[in-house]
Amino acid sequence: MTKSIEFEKIHKVLIRGTNWIGDVVMTFPAIGAVRETLPKARITVLVKPWVADLVRMHPAVDEVMVYERPGRHDGFGGLLTLARELREKGFDAAILLQNAIEAAVIARLAGIPVRAGYSTDARGLLLTHPVKRTPESKAVHQSLYYLGMLKALGFRSSGTAVQFKPTEQQKLSAERLLGQFGIAGRRPIVGMAPGAAYGPAKRWFPERFAAVADRLAGRFTCPVVLFGSSGDRASTEAVQSASKNTFVDIAGKTNLGDAIALIARCDLFVTNDSGLMHVAGALGVPTVAIFGSTNPQTTYPLGERTLIVRRPVDCSPCLKTECPTDFRCMDLVTVDEVYDESIRLLAMAGYP
Repeated sequence: MTKSIEFEKIHKVLIRGTNWIGDVVMTFPAIGAVRETLPKARITVLVKPWVADLVRMHPAVDEVMVYERPGRHDGFGGLLTLARELREKGFDAAILLQNAIEAAVIARLAGIPVRAGYSTDARGLLLTHPVKRTPESKAVHQSLYYLGMLKALGFRSSGTAVQFKPTEQQKLSAERLLGQFGIAGRRPIVGMAPGAAYGPAKRWFPERFAAVADRLAGRFTCPVVLFGSSGDRASTEAVQSASKNTFVDIAGKTNLGDAIALIARCDLFVTNDSGLMHVAGALGVPTVAIFGSTNPQTTYPLGERTLIVRRPVDCSPCLKTECPTDFRCMDLVTVDEVYDESIRLLAMAGYP
């Protein structure tokens, strides 16, 4: 049986967050559970720099510390530097949402007295409150995976609702950018994320994204915005090349905070299984999510206005980065069905 935390002794909490955008969104209900259980505690989240702006949007978070690796926290010396910076904060507890042994090593070096997390990656002896990971815990949605750990430790939770939103400054920045793109005031706005950092097995065909975009642009005379990181530029450029229309391609051209604020302004978001899919779903943006090699049961987008397009085949979910066979899990997903689901969501939003 897992040892419960003595919450009355906890006033400063460090949460070691996850490293990738989608994973971070799926930890947000767990971060909310920490706040629900410890309403007066100061909550600090330690994350890598590329997700820091996203974590700052969660209302339960008082402070974000950036783990600069690569950077000044590189190597053993950098690890000691980070541990010293954490020690100076005087944390009473560390909640390790990241599964790696490194997270436990850092918390131990920082002298944090309560160190809780799943006993994965051979780190159980470094934790004061280890939680056993079971086959059942790995089979549920990832948001429930993190919540399950917290519940085992005695935390309360109101469920998997995600709380975060762009700041007022980010909203103003988004409006300014829409003006620069020449699409301010135009509705609906369709967002698309044709990339996926994990690998090509998660990416539907660019020419099919383009075909859906062209049909939507023709029906609604609406702008289409292509989202992604700089690593997704090949995907967004391929969509543009295959299209009859000119789209707004912002892949790699904004910071994460501005990209999230722009996604929040979309009336529809069509996407592969990606970090931005999780952002759109959690923001409540009507989202069509295309799944192939990955498992929607464990990583579907949180949010009430999401539709999943997937053709079940015997080799999916394979969770591979590249398809070793004929890519039929994606090839069977047609332009018509993605377009039809998009129209269905837009009609629900008042765009018949």
